[in-house]
Amino acid sequence: MKRLYRTEGKDAMLGGVCGGLAEYFDLDPGLVRLLTAAMLLAGGLSFWVYLAAVIVLPKKSQIFPLD
Repeated sequence: MKRLYRTEGKDAMLGGVCGGLAEYFDLDPGLVRLLTAAMLLAGGLSFWVYLAAVIVLPKKSQIFPLD
């Protein structure tokens, strides 16, 4: 079962949201970060969506405590 979460440690940068999305969709984290940065520069609601994801999404260690 796939779960969406924030990554931690060396895989996380600002909040771990991009790393978690990359793992969920099996993508390169750098690509997800680049797309996120482009959306942030374009404006709109992307900042608020990212901030909400940081607040709402659990950390990986909260879902899988033994990993």
